[in-house]
Amino acid sequence: MIRGIRGATTVENNEQDEIVNRSLEMMQAIITANQLDADDVVSVYFTVTEDLTDTFPAKSLRQMDGWTYVPVMCMREIPVPGSLKKCIRVMVTARTEIEQAQIQHVYHHQAVQLRPDLKS
Repeated sequence: MIRGIRGATTVENNEQDEIVNRSLEMMQAIITANQLDADDVVSVYFTVTEDLTDTFPAKSLRQMDGWTYVPVMCMREIPVPGSLKKCIRVMVTARTEIEQAQIQHVYHHQAVQLRPDLKS
């Protein structure tokens, strides 16, 4: 079965190290919570708000063993007025036997307000 797994986090500053570290923290939580293996991941899409320009959050995956060949893409989030600032979102598409309702979506830091119904 193919499932989509969502996640989001925020940073305090538009700085490469913080963007990569928060993205890595979020991805590690998604991987652990959903028992993912890189070989089962179809693709990973990151989006960032327009105030994050210092680096690509995809760099976080390149720090993890076994994730070299996973297709990753970064895009800009739609700049909706009043939306959460300095936010990194992710959509992981993976093969898994986990039921849809059992997928663990991960929301960290200020991003918890995006989906309070999906506490992680």
